Amino acid sequence: MAVDGNWNLVMTTPMGERKATLSLQSSGGTLTGTQGADGNSTDIFDGTVNGDNLAWKVSITNPMPLTLEFTGTVAGDGISGEMGIGPMGSFPFTGTRG
Repeated sequence: MAVDGNWNLVMTTPMGERKATLSLQSSGGTLTGTQGADGNSTDIFDGTVNGDNLAWKVSITNPMPLTLEFTGTVAGDGISGEMGIGPMGSFPFTGTRG
């Protein structure tokens, strides 16, 4: 599938740019994998994929406990979309296949 693989993400947040790594595997309409930042890695959950459109969630504890909700589109070796940070709103992210 087009979304499978390792990705290097750059997220624009209220605290400035944050970098993360993302490893994705798709099976049918289900998306699984791990996301890492600052030396920590965690499993994604509620992942879905429909063609080039994907969505997933990840729980973080740094800089504060939050669930991040990602929605994005893959185009070749690029990915882009929005990252929802609960009450703080949504912020853009981009990424490249690593």
